[in-house]
Amino acid sequence: MNILDRFRLDDRVAIVTGASSGLGVAFAQALAEAGADVVLAARRTDRLAETARLVEATGRRALCVKADVASPDDCDAVAAAAADFGHVGVLVNNAGVAGAVPASRETPEHFRRIIDINLMGAYWMARAAARVMTGGGSIVNIASVLGLVNTGLPQAGYSSSKAGLLGLTRDLAAQWSHRKNIRVNALAPGYFASEMTARQDADTIDDIVRRIPLPRTGEPEELAAAVVFLASDASSYVTGTTLTVDGGLTIS
Repeated sequence: MNILDRFRLDDRVAIVTGASSGLGVAFAQALAEAGADVVLAARRTDRLAETARLVEATGRRALCVKADVASPDDCDAVAAAAADFGHVGVLVNNAGVAGAVPASRETPEHFRRIIDINLMGAYWMARAAARVMTGGGSIVNIASVLGLVNTGLPQAGYSSSKAGLLGLTRDLAAQWSHRKNIRVNALAPGYFASEMTARQDADTIDDIVRRIPLPRTGEPEELAAAVVFLASDASSYVTGTTLTVDGGLTIS
């Protein structure tokens, strides 16, 4: 097999949660360019139409499903729709929420909502997808460098959820890699422009960039390429790991 063929995702269906905006759009488009048909899941279905157009422009099929990953029933519905769509081989657990709030002012409701979506939602979606990944597959959990290091912003809920996601990744990989032939890995992005980061002021962004050995923010395509690597047979001997794509932020 040509080495580049190992990155192909032909004849596979990929599920992308949080596909209505930001990095989820870039992930969906990249997976389609690699040959996958893509099931697009999000709470805001009106914005999924544009993502679907990008997928279909590559010649692949797209299916839009309304879902809140905090609901196990919604996750089961996404997996069932994907199984009807074709052979499910990839899940990108991308849905997430953020919020920079000092711990002394963070409400229980805010903290629980972050954990419900970022951590528990990823768990419910992984379980649902694993049930329909007949013959094996790849799960990519989108974590964050904030699960590994602190950048100075008060984000106890978000950081906790992403650190928990790294532990979940390791445990599911240990459970499923041999028994189900499902590889489970995490991606830990550094600073990438998104709806979440757009709420931060310019001084905060400048402070973060000054800490990065590659002194710039990341481009969505750089992260999407890593997703394709972890989703495809190019990473067939990789499971239970966290791939950090952060320009060196975690070593600074």
